[in-house]
Amino acid sequence: MSGLHSAMPNLYVVGFMGTGKSSISRRVARKLGMKFLDTDDEIEKSEGVPISQIFTDKGESYFRSLEWNYIERGHPSDGCVISCGGGLVTQDGISGLMKARGVLLCLHASVETILSRTSGNSKRPLLQVDDPELRIRELLAERQPYYSLAQVSVLTDQRSIPEVVEHVVRSYRTMIRKKL
Repeated sequence: MSGLHSAMPNLYVVGFMGTGKSSISRRVARKLGMKFLDTDDEIEKSEGVPISQIFTDKGESYFRSLEWNYIERGHPSDGCVISCGGGLVTQDGISGLMKARGVLLCLHASVETILSRTSGNSKRPLLQVDDPELRIRELLAERQPYYSLAQVSVLTDQRSIPEVVEHVVRSYRTMIRKKL
């Protein structure tokens, strides 16, 4: 089995913050025998500072360039489940790059679910505002056209983690059969 996962196309999991990308991706990777990577964690490691500090010191556009570089050449070309930061997919052309290297899947959740899952989390620099619910609505509206470019979409509202994981695994396997 050790050689099998290396031939498997990458699975890129995108979606808004709080939709479950990291927790779902980690479990999907385990179930598929693939390596789990989180773009935010990998960028924090390479930069040596938290994402919030990158935003504060160098700005969002610098952070987005780090994300682009990571997707382009910062990880293995196959055998990985990659949990992508919520805004990564908003860069023109990046969804095409991810689809060329694997399967692009988007996790969705309602505004209410996102607000509940992210409230009080200081690691969410884009939500450190007076009205986080309004900010979530604005960002979702801006990002929806990009999220809709995914080959598969999965709703995580009112579903257990194991249920979502099974749905993602089935969807991934269906997509790689179509690609091969």
